[in-house]
Amino acid sequence: MILLKSFKNIFLISELRKKLFFTLGVLIIDRLGTYVPVIGVNVPLLGEYMKQATNLGSLFSYLDTFSGSALGKCTLFSLGISPYITASIMMQLLGMSVPALEALMKEGEYGRKVINQYTRYLTLGLSIFYSFSYAFFLESQGLVLTPGWAFRITFVISLTAGALFVMWLGEQISLYGIGNGASMIIFAGIVARFPDYIMRTLRYIDMGTISPITAILILVIFLAVVACVVFLEKGERKIPVQYARRIIGNKIYGGQSSYIPFKINTAGVMPVIFASSILQIPMTVIGMLSARYPSLKFLSEWFSIGGALFNSLEFVLIIAFTYLYTALIFNPDELAENMKKNGGFIPGIRPGKKTAEFFDYILTRIGLVGAIYLATLSILPNILTVAINMPFYLGGTALLICVGVALETASQIESYLIEHRYEGFLSTGKMKGRLAR
Repeated sequence: MILLKSFKNIFLISELRKKLFFTLGVLIIDRLGTYVPVIGVNVPLLGEYMKQATNLGSLFSYLDTFSGSALGKCTLFSLGISPYITASIMMQLLGMSVPALEALMKEGEYGRKVINQYTRYLTLGLSIFYSFSYAFFLESQGLVLTPGWAFRITFVISLTAGALFVMWLGEQISLYGIGNGASMIIFAGIVARFPDYIMRTLRYIDMGTISPITAILILVIFLAVVACVVFLEKGERKIPVQYARRIIGNKIYGGQSSYIPFKINTAGVMPVIFASSILQIPMTVIGMLSARYPSLKFLSEWFSIGGALFNSLEFVLIIAFTYLYTALIFNPDELAENMKKNGGFIPGIRPGKKTAEFFDYILTRIGLVGAIYLATLSILPNILTVAINMPFYLGGTALLICVGVALETASQIESYLIEHRYEGFLSTGKMKGRLAR
């Protein structure tokens, strides 16, 4: 009853209602684009190829998860948001190493616009590279009706235009909708496959391929992973802050106690998205090489989904991107300086440099715990997929993205409801207590 009341409150706020409907409309457009086929490809034959249990098929199953089955059907939005995500990562890395780009990042709104424009150009280049690689792969496997440069050019233009349009849709969600646009599009693509997963599992049970006990075990494992993600996403370290009293005229300001919450997972779900996007590049290259040169097939076996090399690289990349993204979000020096200007200090820690060093120490320790937890939960379903006869592939990366994006979106909705004096969407006793005061 409380949950239904919270849903009703969402539609009582005009601004929030418009944002939700706008986001839903954009996601519908994105899903419609995944049903527009690209000309020149033998789609039924491609579908049969995707069902084959080969290493390259596993690669495409992995990539197909994030496109919402668009890649396996070779549709206009086959590349999805992946080129834009990869371009964003590359620009952030370059911004930390190239002085000119680093200076641009510090120029406020103007610098951000220039960096965004560079990211779009890089997205264009990556889209062309991905679509050319996909075209050559389809030709090498005999999945093209009329091979040649006419097909390649048409194919590349179609997929590149689709990727740029998806990038634009994501930007519109970030500007006028709810949540991060890129994350929401990936979330929609993953969730769109859930009904197919359920039907496939039921079909496997009817055929006797898997037992009902195994199906229940799979469900319990994924529910346990989701519960762990939700529990740990709510964990935080509270840093106590004391504000000194200041007398201005006849009034006394400050003298209050507060705290700064540092979440265990400070970077959210973005490191998982970054890691999966980066892994797509070597996976694509190795898949193309092994398909063209049988002598290099051992590379695809080493880099197969669920393999030790793949999981090790994903584990390391998630930890690295967690620290990188945390460094981009939190600046200990700036945080300490702002607190000092407002007359705040941490009991037992000197304001200024010592406070910045303390923040850096806390973020490093908490970041390590959060990174290990994020990386472990990400690769755990990959390992279980190999250990159990799974009727579908749903890696830990996809699962973490779904749960993380859902939590972030619910948190944004909650903030709108609290701002307009309604009970939160995920209302708790703490929130109710704040409203009562």
